[in-house]
Amino acid sequence: MFKKLRNRFLIVNLVSISIMMLVAFATIYAITYQNVQRETNMELFKVSDFYHSPYNSSKMPHGEDGGMGTGSGTGSNPDSSPSDTMGGANGGPGGDPNSPPARSVSFMIKTDDQWKITDTHSRFDMEDTFYTEALQKVDQNKVGDSERQTGQFALDGTNWAYVVDPSGDGHMIVFIDVTAQQGILTNLIYTFAVVGLIMLIVIYFLSRYFANRSIAPVREAFEKQKQFIGDASHELKTPLAIINTNADVLLANQEDTIANQAKWLHYIKSETERMTGLTNDLLYLTQMDDSRSTMIHAKFNISDAVESIILPMEAVIFEKNISLDYNIEPNLTVHGNSEQIKQVILILLDNAVKYSGPKGSVNVTLQKQNNDVMLAVSNTGEGIAPEHLDRIFDRFYRTDSSRARTHGGHGLGLAIARSIVDQHKGELYARSVVGEGATFYVRLS
Repeated sequence: MFKKLRNRFLIVNLVSISIMMLVAFATIYAITYQNVQRETNMELFKVSDFYHSPYNSSKMPHGEDGGMGTGSGTGSNPDSSPSDTMGGANGGPGGDPNSPPARSVSFMIKTDDQWKITDTHSRFDMEDTFYTEALQKVDQNKVGDSERQTGQFALDGTNWAYVVDPSGDGHMIVFIDVTAQQGILTNLIYTFAVVGLIMLIVIYFLSRYFANRSIAPVREAFEKQKQFIGDASHELKTPLAIINTNADVLLANQEDTIANQAKWLHYIKSETERMTGLTNDLLYLTQMDDSRSTMIHAKFNISDAVESIILPMEAVIFEKNISLDYNIEPNLTVHGNSEQIKQVILILLDNAVKYSGPKGSVNVTLQKQNNDVMLAVSNTGEGIAPEHLDRIFDRFYRTDSSRARTHGGHGLGLAIARSIVDQHKGELYARSVVGEGATFYVRLS
């Protein structure tokens, strides 16, 4: 069950994160794409405006009889060197003023209204077939009579962007190389894919780790609940069986007098009282869990509270042939509920007396420790094994269940004490040496 719960948590977490990552990557890509397209169009229009310049148009080389140009890219100066053609826009320092902006590789094609090439211009040597193929890539159906039309295509492994300008009785198409810009977008997609995959793997293992940690308390609580139900059923099963057996005995001797049947009635009453005590303790634990926010706390004298519990029990302890020593520092105060703290003291003292060895001893000390008050209740006896120290405060847990009925307990006393101390934001813990005894400590402020 918990494995399915963890897997569902992982699936929901990974799907949610994947959607957020896709939205983030798509947003970044869309913004980057728009920026690249805007810069490409700016560069494209800049080159187009250069070719539209009357000065440069008059200086452009033309083919014979107005036919296709030579494509040498030298403008009107065929003797210029390559370095002269690499100047800035409209001819930068050391550049040819008749050359187009050198930031991008570009060329121009002029056509008539039937889309037949009438003139070309390029800074590089290009074959006539290249111009023809480039012109075929232009979407001629979308070209209007007065507005510029842009587009892109791939030719021989190179990406080109173009703009078509109406030019008199024909068209002028300007092309620039945008392979680098397209490479940026392609690399961005690959980067997103790799980074996204790595992040999902990392997030999966992190989510699995935290899911296991998050489910651990739920699993522990579930197991404790199962154990609690089983233990409670077991505790109720024995007295119910005794009551049922004694009732059968009574029914088998219906003609006998009540006086002769008193023994069986006393057994029934004893087990009924035992069940009543068990249910009362269970209800008390439930009420404490539900009323933590409504519990009234006030400052009270804990020294007097400890003495009020010890003094009435001295006679009981003496009858059991157990020695009692106590050292109570006077006038110590804590903030909390005095009746509940008295119940904790009674539980610990009663527990110490029950599990003290023959002719053993019980010692109670109360003293100031820094800003806190420390109560210690110790006894001599068998002690508690280390593997039990962390569990003796669990409900129905006993280190020796076979002795539980002899001592008259059902394993809820220490659980009640722990719950009360936790509500007071205190600390309850035990220390023990096997074969010598155990000590329970309560720290309150």
